[in-house]
Amino acid sequence: MKIPLEKGVLHISTDVFTAISGYAATHCFGVKGMASRSVQDGIVQLLRRENLAKGVKVSYPSDGNTIDITLHIVVEHGINIPETCRSIMQEVRYHVEKVTGAAVNSVNICIDSIVVV
Repeated sequence: MKIPLEKGVLHISTDVFTAISGYAATHCFGVKGMASRSVQDGIVQLLRRENLAKGVKVSYPSDGNTIDITLHIVVEHGINIPETCRSIMQEVRYHVEKVTGAAVNSVNICIDSIVVV
C-alpha cells in the first residue's frame, strides 16, 4: 500500500498489516490463536506466535486507499461469539489504523475451530 506524505511516498508491506492484525486478534478475550487450514485435508491447525501471518489475509479493494482484513481464528468454548468478534474487529481496526495510518475498510472473522479449555 502506498501512503502519500509531504516529502514522498510511504510503502507499507502486506506483512506489516498481517503481523499487526494477528497480534491484535490474539490478544482479545476468548481467542486461543490464529488458524491455518491445510488445503489437502481441511484440518485446522493452531498457529504458533511466529506464524500468525498465515491466519491473516489482507486484500486491497479497487479504490486503492483502504484495506480489507480477513482473520482465521480459534476461539474458546463458552464465549459469546458475536461479542468476541465485535471486539476483535474493533481491536484490529484500531491497531492497524493507529500504527500504519492506513484506513481499514473491513475486518472479516472466520471462526475455524472452538477448543474446550
